[in-house]
Amino acid sequence: MIRFLLLQNRAGKTRLAKYYVPVGDAEKRKLEYDVHRLIVTRDPKHTNFAEFKTYKIVYRRYAGLFFSVGIDVSDNELAALEAIHLFVEILDHYFSNVCELDLVFNFHKVYLILDEFILGGEYEETSKKVILERLKELDSIET
Repeated sequence: MIRFLLLQNRAGKTRLAKYYVPVGDAEKRKLEYDVHRLIVTRDPKHTNFAEFKTYKIVYRRYAGLFFSVGIDVSDNELAALEAIHLFVEILDHYFSNVCELDLVFNFHKVYLILDEFILGGEYEETSKKVILERLKELDSIET
């Protein structure tokens, strides 16, 4: 099960945070700080997996953003890494070459995309084509 998903820039500013388990505000800030400190200081030669407290962190850096997912110890790291990549591909296609500012100014759309992809900490849909078709339908309803 996915515990949380974080998008953070190199400076440590959290651009998106989605928690699938109850976490207090003070604990969220500490978790975001600790995760950022853990992944930024890691050598690029190491894997994109790190053990953290009672779960694993799977992360990937795209341009200036770190996409981090906290998963259970028994979950498959490669599936989480593939999910991160699929999320980035969907964002890139939806926003036509996504950048950090797209995430900041269209955060409601990013949460919508995330909810089409992950629901309740489990992967809802893994087909890029199906997710993009649903997003196109939702956009047509809005306009």
